[in-house]
Amino acid sequence: MLDEISGLVDWQKLDAAHHLHPFTDHKALHAGRVRVITGGDGVFLYDSDGHKILDGMAGLWCVAAGYSRRELVDAATTQMLKLPYYNTFFKTTNQPAVALAQRLAHLAPPGLNHVFFACSGSEAVDTALRMARVYWQTKGKPEKKIVIGREYGYHGSTTLGASAGGMADMHRQAGDAPNFVQVMPPYWFGFGGQMSEAEFGIYAAKQVEDKIKELGANNIAAFIGEPLQGAGGVIIPPETYWPEINRICKQHDILLIADEVITGYGRTGNMFGSDTFGIEPDMITTAKALTSGYIPLSALLVGDRVAATFINEVGEFYHGFTYSGHPVACAVALANLDIIEREGLVARAGRMGVLLRDKLHDALDDNPMVGEIRGVGLIGAIELVAEKRTRRFFDKRGRVGQMCRDFCFGNDLIMRAVRDTMVFSPPLIISELEIDLLVARVALSIEQTYEKVKKEVRF
Repeated sequence: MLDEISGLVDWQKLDAAHHLHPFTDHKALHAGRVRVITGGDGVFLYDSDGHKILDGMAGLWCVAAGYSRRELVDAATTQMLKLPYYNTFFKTTNQPAVALAQRLAHLAPPGLNHVFFACSGSEAVDTALRMARVYWQTKGKPEKKIVIGREYGYHGSTTLGASAGGMADMHRQAGDAPNFVQVMPPYWFGFGGQMSEAEFGIYAAKQVEDKIKELGANNIAAFIGEPLQGAGGVIIPPETYWPEINRICKQHDILLIADEVITGYGRTGNMFGSDTFGIEPDMITTAKALTSGYIPLSALLVGDRVAATFINEVGEFYHGFTYSGHPVACAVALANLDIIEREGLVARAGRMGVLLRDKLHDALDDNPMVGEIRGVGLIGAIELVAEKRTRRFFDKRGRVGQMCRDFCFGNDLIMRAVRDTMVFSPPLIISELEIDLLVARVALSIEQTYEKVKKEVRF
């Protein structure tokens, strides 16, 4: 039906009339033209103006297997014809949910053998936070309520997720739920000063321990952190950071929640970011690449000590969602994991990520505005700075990044600007020729940005 009427409809006008977008300045949006995406194939998107756009962000970090995978469409269709929906409340389950839970327990790091399904990463985070507090209530320590997060951390946009995260604008607009605090992120390029990366990793972890001592370990339920901070600007911690966090959480008897909504299912060159960074979590939140974004689904992986308490001691857990364990979503996830494993996309992310960073260095290292290129697997960032030698940022943070993002869009490339950091996270299926195209468009966009700003800033 949409195909039949698409040429007759002014989609931009209709969108402005009725559609409120997430994370959007609507006045600015309506002053221009919204982009209408009409199709996708592999690593490319197509819009209503006829552009073929290289998606350097895999949607929102999620389209691991690429667009238009027939296997995923067929999995959804087959399951819809068999059982399109039923809930998992009231002592009921379905075959795809059981099969997926078993498979995720097999894929997860050791000791995480149970799964709670929801629809989004935000819901998975809410579930983990509620589980952490109920766990301590059940253990006779109801005062353990505080959750420690990090500045620039992103844990979703629900009230609890936003409170756990460290995005200042979200806190300003929505206010904070009680019992959430943040500490500095392990962001060496931004906060490392004269310390080596190894020294800074220990220093950043110590900020967590200092906060625990300030508030009292007997009051703290959990520490939550992304293995690398994606929406915060692809902040990759020094190698010394996570081993210290493991030690600190164990020593002070605090639950460790790894938020792998972005890093789960291959993005970092391992199945989970916890594998890449040596994290020993009690719970792992996952979503996005679980279905390659084809259908909403999230999965909270729950460690044995937490799961045993819920199974044997909690009684009824008053939490869940209409679509928890949705049979169609779980069937698509199983088919998506088949693709990831059959095509070796996890190992491929590691290999292609090295190739992409090498090519970015070749193309960009001589640009005076490029302060750092970093990444792990197929996720990374390019820091745009006013002065490379001292890592000095531009005075008005974000202006140059938005400028560069607009040039990327004009060059048929999707990248994301976080402050003045350009971040990328292409589909895991990206080929070497497509990497060459991505690098060429990145280099062109950054050069155009440099030419526009160099008259205003002394390099």
